[in-house]
Amino acid sequence: MSKPIYIIGHRNPDTDSICSAIGYAFLKEALGADVIAARAGKINTETKFVLETLGVEPPKLISDLYPRVKDVMSYNSVSIHPKATLRELGNSMKQNKLKSIAVIDDEQKLVGVVSAGDLANRYFEEVEMQDLAQGEVDFYGVQRALDGEVICGKNLERKVEGEVRIAAARIFTILNIACPGDIMLVSNNFDAQMACIQKGVACLIVTSERAVEEEVIDAANKQGVIIIRSPYDTYTCARLINQSIPVRMIMQKKIISFRSDDLLSDVKKVMASTNYRSYPVLDHGKLIGYITRDHLLNKTKEKVILVDHNEQSQAVEGIEEAKIIEIIDHHRLGGLRTSEPIFIRHEPVGCTATIVANMLWHRDVEIPPKIAGLLMAAIISDTMLFKSPTATPKDRDTAEKLAVLAGLNLEEFGMAVLRAGTRLGDMTVSELLRYDVKEFQIGEYRVAVAQLSVLDPEEILGAREQIEEDMESMCHRGHYDIVLFMITDIIKEGTYLLYSGKQSVLIAEAFGSGEGEELLYLPGVMSRKKQIIPPLSEAAREKFL
Repeated sequence: MSKPIYIIGHRNPDTDSICSAIGYAFLKEALGADVIAARAGKINTETKFVLETLGVEPPKLISDLYPRVKDVMSYNSVSIHPKATLRELGNSMKQNKLKSIAVIDDEQKLVGVVSAGDLANRYFEEVEMQDLAQGEVDFYGVQRALDGEVICGKNLERKVEGEVRIAAARIFTILNIACPGDIMLVSNNFDAQMACIQKGVACLIVTSERAVEEEVIDAANKQGVIIIRSPYDTYTCARLINQSIPVRMIMQKKIISFRSDDLLSDVKKVMASTNYRSYPVLDHGKLIGYITRDHLLNKTKEKVILVDHNEQSQAVEGIEEAKIIEIIDHHRLGGLRTSEPIFIRHEPVGCTATIVANMLWHRDVEIPPKIAGLLMAAIISDTMLFKSPTATPKDRDTAEKLAVLAGLNLEEFGMAVLRAGTRLGDMTVSELLRYDVKEFQIGEYRVAVAQLSVLDPEEILGAREQIEEDMESMCHRGHYDIVLFMITDIIKEGTYLLYSGKQSVLIAEAFGSGEGEELLYLPGVMSRKKQIIPPLSEAAREKFL
């Protein structure tokens, strides 16, 4: 069964990232694809307002795309009880085509693992009749190993204390070799059966499903002797009785198990240092299946479609382990590599949702009101209601068409979306800094650019000292060369820019400021994509010419 394709936006998702994923998933489903809209992080307040207003569930959260045990394991919860016989073990392995089986007790606890190798080792040790007393065998296990029928006797749970002998000699010899507590394999020889009972053996195994006379049964009952009748001949019974030993006697008690969420990279290291054929997989302490070395060879990559980004630094963790099959975006090309040619829809517009909406129309897919509302909200958010320099006539035209389909007033709904995005509530300074942050590789520099669009920048700038401390900390922890924080004034259409890092000279060259100024006001600057990254890229390029 093939796995669905994830349609997912960037880390720290904004409204465009979320809504475009949902909108494009709607298109792909309409075209017959098996897809799931996903997100790579927490939903912000603006996007939450949009989803709740339109009555749409948030996309599935995908924290990373690293392959895990659950992606390759076999879901087979076959197990065996520690009291089960070796014969039952062998039959279970054969029936279920397993090379090892988890041993689970009455409390559903994993107590051991037993493999075909353990069973084979036991078989090759059988050069003579086994001492069942050492194997802690009970008579119930003997009966099960021989597919036997209990003719008489009680308390089959008691342990075997004697040896296993074959009563095929003369009566005199039988009387000499039989001891109290022994198990005797006999045919339908009346005298041999009575002689064994007379000696006080613990159990008679009547082979070849022979009839047992009432006189023998009466004598056995009086002496407390168990009689078990088996359908097999004496030779076969002698072999099978050795398989009455309980699994607990040969199982490996040093258990190596995994959880379904364990990373395959970690599992591979453990497997390399051990020699087991397969390993139990547990969830909440319960067996759900097994993983083998063969499973590691057959792992398949997750298939993903990226929306609203195309840079590895912005993609969900583990993107290098996934197979990218499409990219729908409106940003600069960021250097992602793919193993084969893929479909890319890349346009210089203000929002990915603009591209998605027009792809729906191009495919003659009818857009329902909720999807239209989501795509319109994304355009409003990304273009700041068309005030951003990234906004194009195509964005406005698309949003106006979507507003009609959604039954919403573009201006009124647009202002409500932007106001929702400026509600900071009880967010800490650290949370504000990470509210909408994207990573970029600019030349040799690793850069993080956070942006917060607000109606009153002074409210944020009042915590400038704490923000600068957090930015410095972010630099060190994230190993960034530069961290920028854009505090964008929606009303005045400008941005206060704070920055941290060792490359302050690059900021001065990009924005014409004096080196050392850690707060700049950039009038007319509202777009990270179009007004911050290009000047930085050009400054970095000039520096290394």
